[in-house]
Amino acid sequence: MSQAIELTGVFADQHYGMRLDQALSDLFPDYSRTRIKEWILQERVSLDGKIVALPRERVLAGQAVHIQAEIVEEKRWLAQEIELNIVYEDDHILVIDKPAGLVVHPGAGTPDGTVLNALLHRYPEIADVPRAGIVHRLDKDTTGLMVVAKTVPAQTHLVDALQRRDITREYEAIAIGHMTAGGTVDAPIGRHGNIRTQMAVTPTGKPAVTHYRVMEKFRAHTRLRLRLETGRTHQIRVHMAHIKHPLVGDPVYGGRLRPIRNASPEFTAALRGFQRQALHATMLRLAHPVTCELMEWHSPIPQDMVDLIEVLRVDTAEHPDDLVWI
Repeated sequence: MSQAIELTGVFADQHYGMRLDQALSDLFPDYSRTRIKEWILQERVSLDGKIVALPRERVLAGQAVHIQAEIVEEKRWLAQEIELNIVYEDDHILVIDKPAGLVVHPGAGTPDGTVLNALLHRYPEIADVPRAGIVHRLDKDTTGLMVVAKTVPAQTHLVDALQRRDITREYEAIAIGHMTAGGTVDAPIGRHGNIRTQMAVTPTGKPAVTHYRVMEKFRAHTRLRLRLETGRTHQIRVHMAHIKHPLVGDPVYGGRLRPIRNASPEFTAALRGFQRQALHATMLRLAHPVTCELMEWHSPIPQDMVDLIEVLRVDTAEHPDDLVWI
Protein backbone atom coordinates (compact mmCIF):
# COMPACT_ATOMS: atom_id res chain seq x y z
CA MET A 1 0.00 0.00 0.00
CA SER A 2 1.17 3.52 -0.75
CA GLN A 3 -0.16 7.02 -0.38
CA ALA A 4 0.23 9.57 -3.18
CA ILE A 5 1.10 13.09 -2.07
CA GLU A 6 1.46 16.38 -3.93
CA LEU A 7 3.24 19.39 -2.44
CA THR A 8 3.65 22.86 -3.90
CA GLY A 9 5.39 25.97 -2.66
CA VAL A 10 7.64 28.91 -3.46
CA PHE A 11 11.11 29.48 -2.06
CA ALA A 12 11.47 32.67 -0.03
CA ASP A 13 14.40 35.04 0.33
CA GLN A 14 15.85 33.07 3.24
CA HIS A 15 16.16 30.00 1.00
CA TYR A 16 18.43 31.71 -1.52
CA GLY A 17 21.64 29.74 -2.01
CA MET A 18 20.57 26.78 0.16
CA ARG A 19 20.89 23.19 -0.97
CA LEU A 20 17.68 21.87 -2.49
CA ASP A 21 17.18 19.14 0.15
CA GLN A 22 17.83 21.64 2.94
CA ALA A 23 15.48 24.24 1.50
CA LEU A 24 12.72 21.67 0.95
CA SER A 25 13.11 20.44 4.54
CA ASP A 26 12.55 23.99 5.71
CA LEU A 27 9.61 24.53 3.35
CA PHE A 28 7.92 21.23 4.23
CA PRO A 29 8.90 20.53 7.88
CA ASP A 30 6.50 17.60 8.24
CA TYR A 31 8.84 15.46 6.11
CA SER A 32 12.36 14.40 7.05
CA ARG A 33 15.36 15.54 5.06
CA THR A 34 16.17 11.89 4.36
CA ARG A 35 12.77 11.30 2.78
CA ILE A 36 13.00 14.53 0.78
CA LYS A 37 16.44 13.52 -0.50
CA GLU A 38 14.98 10.21 -1.66
CA TRP A 39 12.26 12.04 -3.57
CA ILE A 40 14.84 14.24 -5.27
CA LEU A 41 16.91 11.23 -6.34
CA GLN A 42 13.74 9.55 -7.60
CA GLU A 43 13.12 12.62 -9.80
CA ARG A 44 9.92 13.51 -7.98
CA VAL A 45 10.85 17.17 -7.49
CA SER A 46 10.64 19.97 -10.04
CA LEU A 47 11.69 23.63 -9.89
CA ASP A 48 9.83 26.01 -12.17
CA GLY A 49 8.54 22.97 -14.06
CA LYS A 50 11.97 21.35 -14.55
CA ILE A 51 12.87 18.05 -12.84
CA VAL A 52 15.85 18.37 -10.50
CA ALA A 53 17.63 15.19 -9.35
CA LEU A 54 20.56 16.60 -7.38
CA PRO A 55 20.01 17.21 -3.63
CA ARG A 56 22.95 19.64 -3.60
CA GLU A 57 21.39 21.89 -6.29
CA ARG A 58 21.32 25.50 -5.04
CA VAL A 59 17.94 27.21 -5.07
CA LEU A 60 16.82 30.75 -5.82
CA ALA A 61 14.24 32.92 -4.12
CA GLY A 62 10.93 32.87 -5.97
CA GLN A 63 11.39 29.45 -7.54
CA ALA A 64 8.21 27.38 -7.62
CA VAL A 65 8.62 23.85 -6.32
CA HIS A 66 6.37 20.92 -7.08
CA ILE A 67 6.66 17.46 -5.52
CA GLN A 68 4.71 14.42 -6.68
CA ALA A 69 5.66 11.40 -4.61
CA GLU A 70 4.42 8.35 -2.80
CA ILE A 71 4.78 7.26 0.79
CA VAL A 72 4.84 3.51 1.13
CA GLU A 73 2.70 2.37 4.02
CA GLU A 74 4.74 0.53 6.60
CA LYS A 75 3.93 -2.99 7.70
CA ARG A 76 1.11 -3.00 10.22
CA TRP A 77 2.44 -4.42 13.44
CA LEU A 78 0.33 -6.04 16.13
CA ALA A 79 -0.92 -3.87 19.00
CA GLN A 80 -0.23 -5.56 22.33
CA GLU A 81 -0.98 -4.66 25.94
CA ILE A 82 2.51 -4.38 27.40
CA GLU A 83 3.29 -2.18 30.40
CA LEU A 84 5.43 0.89 29.74
CA ASN A 85 7.04 3.06 32.40
CA ILE A 86 6.20 6.53 31.07
CA VAL A 87 8.10 9.31 32.84
CA TYR A 88 6.81 12.18 30.67
CA GLU A 89 4.04 12.69 28.15
CA ASP A 90 2.33 15.50 26.24
CA ASP A 91 0.49 15.79 22.91
CA HIS A 92 3.71 15.51 20.89
CA ILE A 93 6.24 13.28 22.67
CA LEU A 94 6.62 10.79 25.46
CA VAL A 95 9.68 9.57 27.36
CA ILE A 96 9.81 6.01 28.65
CA ASP A 97 12.14 4.25 31.07
CA LYS A 98 12.79 0.89 29.42
CA PRO A 99 13.49 -2.21 31.53
CA ALA A 100 15.97 -4.93 30.65
CA GLY A 101 14.65 -7.68 28.41
CA LEU A 102 12.27 -5.49 26.41
CA VAL A 103 13.09 -5.16 22.70
CA VAL A 104 12.34 -1.76 21.17
CA HIS A 105 11.34 -2.72 17.61
CA PRO A 106 10.18 -6.03 16.02
CA GLY A 107 12.82 -7.81 13.98
CA ALA A 108 14.29 -11.18 13.17
CA GLY A 109 13.55 -13.52 16.06
CA THR A 110 11.35 -10.97 17.85
CA PRO A 111 8.17 -10.47 15.80
CA ASP A 112 6.22 -8.92 18.68
CA GLY A 113 6.31 -8.20 22.40
CA THR A 114 8.25 -4.99 21.84
CA VAL A 115 8.03 -1.31 22.78
CA LEU A 116 6.53 -0.65 19.33
CA ASN A 117 3.73 -3.14 19.94
CA ALA A 118 3.03 -1.55 23.32
CA LEU A 119 2.89 1.93 21.76
CA LEU A 120 0.37 0.79 19.15
CA HIS A 121 -1.91 -0.54 21.89
CA ARG A 122 -1.69 2.53 24.09
CA TYR A 123 -1.82 5.08 21.24
CA PRO A 124 -3.63 3.60 18.19
CA GLU A 125 -3.14 6.86 16.25
CA ILE A 126 0.63 6.44 16.45
CA ALA A 127 0.31 3.81 13.72
CA ASP A 128 0.34 6.70 11.24
CA VAL A 129 3.81 7.76 12.43
CA PRO A 130 6.78 5.89 10.89
CA ARG A 131 8.12 3.21 13.26
CA ALA A 132 5.32 4.14 15.67
CA GLY A 133 7.25 7.27 16.59
CA ILE A 134 10.44 5.52 17.69
CA VAL A 135 13.30 7.97 17.21
CA HIS A 136 16.23 6.03 18.67
CA ARG A 137 16.67 2.60 20.18
CA LEU A 138 18.17 0.91 23.20
CA ASP A 139 19.47 -2.64 23.05
CA LYS A 140 17.21 -5.33 24.50
CA ASP A 141 19.12 -5.58 27.77
CA THR A 142 20.10 -1.93 28.09
CA THR A 143 17.84 -0.07 30.49
CA GLY A 144 16.81 3.57 30.73
CA LEU A 145 15.41 6.59 28.96
CA MET A 146 14.26 6.91 25.36
CA VAL A 147 12.04 9.46 23.62
CA VAL A 148 9.15 8.63 21.29
CA ALA A 149 7.34 11.02 18.93
CA LYS A 150 3.54 10.92 18.85
CA THR A 151 3.18 12.85 15.58
CA VAL A 152 4.98 12.94 12.23
CA PRO A 153 6.18 16.57 12.64
CA ALA A 154 7.55 15.80 16.11
CA GLN A 155 9.38 12.74 14.81
CA THR A 156 10.82 14.68 11.88
CA HIS A 157 12.19 17.38 14.20
CA LEU A 158 13.60 14.87 16.68
CA VAL A 159 15.32 12.81 13.98
CA ASP A 160 16.86 16.00 12.57
CA ALA A 161 17.97 16.99 16.09
CA LEU A 162 19.66 13.62 16.51
CA GLN A 163 21.46 14.02 13.21
CA ARG A 164 22.61 17.50 14.27
CA ARG A 165 23.75 16.00 17.62
CA ASP A 166 21.43 18.36 19.48
CA ILE A 167 20.03 15.62 21.72
CA THR A 168 22.18 14.70 24.72
CA ARG A 169 22.19 11.11 25.97
CA GLU A 170 24.24 10.00 28.95
CA TYR A 171 24.70 6.49 30.29
CA GLU A 172 26.09 4.74 33.34
CA ALA A 173 28.06 1.54 32.88
CA ILE A 174 30.32 -0.84 34.75
CA ALA A 175 33.40 -1.78 32.77
CA ILE A 176 35.87 -4.59 33.31
CA GLY A 177 39.30 -3.40 34.43
CA HIS A 178 40.68 -0.72 36.72
CA MET A 179 40.64 2.56 34.74
CA THR A 180 42.55 5.59 35.99
CA ALA A 181 40.95 8.39 33.96
CA GLY A 182 38.26 9.28 31.50
CA GLY A 183 38.69 9.97 27.81
CA THR A 184 37.14 9.82 24.36
CA VAL A 185 36.86 6.97 21.89
CA ASP A 186 36.75 8.29 18.32
CA ALA A 187 36.60 5.21 16.13
CA PRO A 188 34.29 4.37 13.20
CA ILE A 189 31.79 1.54 13.66
CA GLY A 190 30.39 -0.78 11.01
CA ARG A 191 29.22 -4.35 10.54
CA HIS A 192 31.62 -7.03 11.69
CA GLY A 193 33.43 -8.51 8.73
CA ASN A 194 32.64 -12.12 9.63
CA ILE A 195 29.71 -12.01 12.07
CA ARG A 196 26.94 -9.95 10.49
CA THR A 197 24.88 -9.71 13.68
CA GLN A 198 27.73 -7.88 15.42
CA MET A 199 29.30 -4.46 15.05
CA ALA A 200 33.00 -3.63 15.15
CA VAL A 201 35.47 -0.79 14.89
CA THR A 202 36.42 -0.73 11.23
CA PRO A 203 37.99 1.86 8.87
CA THR A 204 34.99 1.56 6.55
CA GLY A 205 32.46 2.21 9.32
CA LYS A 206 30.51 5.36 10.12
CA PRO A 207 32.01 8.01 12.42
CA ALA A 208 31.37 7.24 16.09
CA VAL A 209 32.43 9.22 19.16
CA THR A 210 31.92 8.25 22.81
CA HIS A 211 33.06 10.37 25.77
CA TYR A 212 33.52 8.74 29.17
CA ARG A 213 34.59 9.70 32.67
CA VAL A 214 35.33 7.68 35.77
CA MET A 215 32.67 7.82 38.48
CA GLU A 216 33.99 5.18 40.85
CA LYS A 217 37.00 2.85 40.89
CA PHE A 218 36.93 -0.71 42.17
CA ARG A 219 39.60 -3.33 42.51
CA ALA A 220 39.09 -4.81 39.08
CA HIS A 221 36.23 -2.79 37.61
CA THR A 222 35.26 0.83 36.94
CA ARG A 223 31.94 2.64 37.11
CA LEU A 224 31.62 5.06 34.18
CA ARG A 225 29.48 7.94 32.98
CA LEU A 226 29.35 8.08 29.18
CA ARG A 227 28.00 10.57 26.68
CA LEU A 228 27.18 9.70 23.09
CA GLU A 229 28.13 12.18 20.40
CA THR A 230 26.85 9.80 17.72
CA GLY A 231 24.37 6.94 17.89
CA ARG A 232 25.70 3.85 16.15
CA THR A 233 24.36 0.39 16.86
CA HIS A 234 25.97 -1.05 20.03
CA GLN A 235 28.24 2.01 20.12
CA ILE A 236 29.17 2.08 23.81
CA ARG A 237 29.58 -1.68 23.99
CA VAL A 238 31.79 -1.78 20.90
CA HIS A 239 33.88 1.23 21.89
CA MET A 240 34.55 -0.01 25.42
CA ALA A 241 35.52 -3.46 24.14
CA HIS A 242 37.77 -1.73 21.59
CA ILE A 243 39.80 -0.06 24.36
CA LYS A 244 39.99 -3.38 26.26
CA HIS A 245 37.40 -2.45 28.89
CA PRO A 246 34.23 -4.30 27.85
CA LEU A 247 31.10 -3.95 29.93
CA VAL A 248 30.34 -6.40 32.72
CA GLY A 249 27.87 -9.05 31.58
CA ASP A 250 28.03 -8.18 27.88
CA PRO A 251 27.17 -11.49 26.17
CA VAL A 252 28.45 -10.36 22.77
CA TYR A 253 31.46 -8.10 23.28
CA GLY A 254 32.49 -8.98 26.85
CA GLY A 255 34.41 -12.16 26.19
CA ARG A 256 34.83 -14.92 28.72
CA LEU A 257 34.57 -14.11 32.42
CA ARG A 258 38.10 -13.80 33.76
CA PRO A 259 38.81 -14.93 37.33
CA ILE A 260 39.88 -12.29 39.86
CA ARG A 261 42.52 -13.36 42.35
CA ASN A 262 41.51 -13.60 46.01
CA ALA A 263 37.87 -13.05 45.05
CA SER A 264 35.24 -14.35 47.46
CA PRO A 265 32.67 -16.91 46.29
CA GLU A 266 29.96 -14.25 46.70
CA PHE A 267 31.87 -11.83 44.46
CA THR A 268 32.41 -14.45 41.75
CA ALA A 269 28.77 -15.55 41.93
CA ALA A 270 27.55 -11.96 41.57
CA LEU A 271 29.63 -11.44 38.42
CA ARG A 272 28.58 -14.76 36.92
CA GLY A 273 24.97 -14.03 37.74
CA PHE A 274 24.91 -10.66 35.96
CA GLN A 275 23.59 -11.82 32.61
CA ARG A 276 23.21 -8.56 30.71
CA GLN A 277 25.48 -5.67 29.76
CA ALA A 278 25.78 -3.31 32.73
CA LEU A 279 24.53 -0.28 30.82
CA HIS A 280 21.78 2.21 31.70
CA ALA A 281 20.56 5.33 29.83
CA THR A 282 20.45 7.67 32.81
CA MET A 283 19.96 11.16 31.31
CA LEU A 284 18.16 12.55 28.26
CA ARG A 285 18.13 16.23 27.28
CA LEU A 286 16.49 17.79 24.22
CA ALA A 287 14.67 20.82 22.91
CA HIS A 288 10.95 20.06 22.64
CA PRO A 289 10.14 19.60 18.92
CA VAL A 290 7.15 21.99 19.08
CA THR A 291 7.67 24.43 21.97
CA CYS A 292 11.51 24.45 21.68
CA GLU A 293 11.66 24.32 25.51
CA LEU A 294 14.86 22.66 26.75
CA MET A 295 13.81 19.55 28.70
CA GLU A 296 15.80 17.05 30.74
CA TRP A 297 15.01 13.73 32.41
CA HIS A 298 16.98 11.49 34.75
CA SER A 299 16.61 7.82 35.63
CA PRO A 300 18.42 6.17 38.56
CA ILE A 301 20.32 2.98 37.80
CA PRO A 302 18.20 -0.18 38.21
CA GLN A 303 18.42 -2.45 41.23
CA ASP A 304 20.58 -5.12 39.55
CA MET A 305 23.30 -2.54 38.90
CA VAL A 306 22.90 -1.13 42.41
CA ASP A 307 23.44 -4.62 43.84
CA LEU A 308 26.45 -5.25 41.60
CA ILE A 309 28.09 -1.96 42.60
CA GLU A 310 27.67 -2.86 46.27
CA VAL A 311 29.40 -6.20 45.69
CA LEU A 312 32.27 -4.41 43.93
CA ARG A 313 32.58 -1.95 46.81
CA VAL A 314 32.77 -4.75 49.35
CA ASP A 315 35.44 -6.55 47.32
CA THR A 316 37.49 -3.35 47.01
CA ALA A 317 37.23 -2.68 50.74
CA GLU A 318 38.41 -6.22 51.51
CA HIS A 319 41.44 -5.84 49.22
CA PRO A 320 42.37 -2.12 49.41
CA ASP A 321 45.96 -2.60 48.21
CA ASP A 322 45.34 -5.29 45.59
CA LEU A 323 44.45 -3.60 42.31
CA VAL A 324 43.87 -6.00 39.45
CA TRP A 325 44.87 -4.63 36.05
CA ILE A 326 42.83 -6.60 33.55
